[in-house]
Amino acid sequence: MSWYRWDGADLILDCHLQPKASCDEFAGLHGERLKIRLTAPPVEGKANAQLLAFLGKAFGVAKSQVSLESGELNRQKRVRIRSPKRLPNELHLGGPN
Repeated sequence: MSWYRWDGADLILDCHLQPKASCDEFAGLHGERLKIRLTAPPVEGKANAQLLAFLGKAFGVAKSQVSLESGELNRQKRVRIRSPKRLPNELHLGGPN
């Protein structure tokens, strides 16, 4: 799968964000990226902040362990999750090598 990769113990995700959705959820793949729907609007960094909080909760880490590596101002984002404690079942991820 090309939408995620392991960098040591860190997980790198390539995401496609859909802001102003009806709920926060993983929504399958959008091309070569993981589609994530969020209720936050794409203004003043609200969607980015909600994305980091959503991923932190999903992977069992503090929001501070999730960082945006690229895509701050568009829907295509790359996110780093430092040492995730769990992997969401719906994503079917392999663990680090």
